[in-house]
Amino acid sequence: MIYFYQAIQHFYGDYFLVFTVLHFIAVACIGLHLIWVRRKVSVALAWLGVVLIFPFLGLIVYFLIGGKSIGRDYMDRVAGMKDALQQQLNAGFCFYKADHDQLPFEAKALSDLAAANWGSPVVAGNAIDLLTDSLTILSHFITDINAAKKSLHLEFYIWAIGGDADRVAEALIRAAQRGLECKVLVDSLGSKNWLNSDWPKQLQAAGIEVVAALPIRFGNFQFRRVDLRLHRKIFVIDEVIAWTGSMNLVDPRTFKQDAKVGEWVDAMLRVEGPVVSEFETTFQLDWSVCNPQLTQFYPRPLQRQHLAGTILAQKLSTGPIARDDILYQCILSALIDARESLIITTPYFGADDGLMQALMASAHRGVEVTLIVPRKNDSKLVALSSRSYYEELMAAGVRIAEFKGGLLHTKSLLIDQRIAMFGSVNFDMRSLHLNFEISLLIYNSEFCKRLDDLLQTYIQKSIFVDPITWSKRSRLQRLKENAAYLISPLL
Repeated sequence: MIYFYQAIQHFYGDYFLVFTVLHFIAVACIGLHLIWVRRKVSVALAWLGVVLIFPFLGLIVYFLIGGKSIGRDYMDRVAGMKDALQQQLNAGFCFYKADHDQLPFEAKALSDLAAANWGSPVVAGNAIDLLTDSLTILSHFITDINAAKKSLHLEFYIWAIGGDADRVAEALIRAAQRGLECKVLVDSLGSKNWLNSDWPKQLQAAGIEVVAALPIRFGNFQFRRVDLRLHRKIFVIDEVIAWTGSMNLVDPRTFKQDAKVGEWVDAMLRVEGPVVSEFETTFQLDWSVCNPQLTQFYPRPLQRQHLAGTILAQKLSTGPIARDDILYQCILSALIDARESLIITTPYFGADDGLMQALMASAHRGVEVTLIVPRKNDSKLVALSSRSYYEELMAAGVRIAEFKGGLLHTKSLLIDQRIAMFGSVNFDMRSLHLNFEISLLIYNSEFCKRLDDLLQTYIQKSIFVDPITWSKRSRLQRLKENAAYLISPLL
């Protein structure tokens, strides 16, 4: 730091004092703001470190992504729709009240927590298929589009150009030409290349509505944090079928091949039954808030649907406007309540102290805890930060499997092989507190067995990290990992 200021002094000469005073004022202002908004201690200290080490550049970065504001305009739109949403939620809890009684005793606490604070009810009578091959999933998308009779609603973080993802767009165009209502909601940052291509114009020319969620507009007086993103993956067909999971609308053969991590490995759920209406509600709310042409969210009358199966399921949607703490609390509660086994799959691992303590406590009391992560990651900084946790976790008895078959992108939590959480949520602070996410809680042993079978195939393609070998890694490697760990609260 001293050498840095000496270099600055040499560069600025007589203006060094002005530079120092302005830097001190900037640090003081950010410090006061962090105190005022009462950020987590780890986050506050990380930000102070950034603005101290990188004068002015740190201030700009903090201004862009240091707050937690989604923007005044967005919040005003949500506030105007809050009463209608509450009406929809209340109707759902009344409509599915009897389904809650079917929950096994060990699942009721988690279900009640997931339902709190604008949550959704648990719903019985569902059939859920687990699909694990991305090209097969895209083929099923096209088949469902071709068979649709009324509406197609798509909401994805990334829609990438190329391969079979383009065939999905072509199928949508044909569906719109048949007279179906087609709506596409994609994140403006995650799907920026697709949005800048000819595809949106082609879809709109066919009568398909396309909306870019959370657009970044610099210089806007209603400025918001730019990295709060719509990370959900939802596809609802005729309001009777819903897809959700980890996969974006991408062809793994062409997506991010320059990252040199292999093809992305995903899994999706194809859901039929009454819980599909809950996914439709989430889509309609997101569509109403993000579409500038709309000013209101209209509650939808619930109708008793055909019982497609016997599975109890509960949609869990969260985001920075509300319920981010509920997602964190659900995962923390699941870790603490586990009695036999926990298996976590995530491409990006970045637990805070609370989750770390829960993981280690579970392992210490005899729960078999397995963490499956990709051996190669598209983000070197995230990979370094993730590995900084290894030694502490393994010392507590947590098994860490590094997947070798590509970038493992599946996001799941399997608890005692009786309860599963499956969706878009990574095991990191960005998913738990910042992004708009969607998951499905599944209370069914048969489904959990199918998920466990999938996870075992991941483990077979993985290498377990050996604690002794890991302890012998170089000091330079340790230094890089621990340096990344210092800013992990900001990743």
